[in-house]
Amino acid sequence: MADQATRFFALFGGLIMMSVLALALRWTFGTGKDQPGPRIPDPDDPTGDGLLEEVSRVPTETAAQVLRSRLLASGIRATVGRVDGGYRLLVFPKDLVDAKLVLTSE
Repeated sequence: MADQATRFFALFGGLIMMSVLALALRWTFGTGKDQPGPRIPDPDDPTGDGLLEEVSRVPTETAAQVLRSRLLASGIRATVGRVDGGYRLLVFPKDLVDAKLVLTSE
């Protein structure tokens, strides 16, 4: 009788342990289908700038780079985005007021 139990555990013990391990790994490192994936930005969305806000709009890239360099010289991070008919100067919301002050002076 003990010999049959030993055979049973020898044959199926490894299979049972592998099944338990597979279930534990699946539970731990599952695909997470119930969680939303990353949002893909819509290129046609005019408000798709994330946290950035428009501080100025100019017709040429050169003008946008000049304004950007003025902001950078004042310690304000800025980026230039292209739109139909011109270029947008974008800054973070906390820098918006300061950026407008810098651009309106001089």
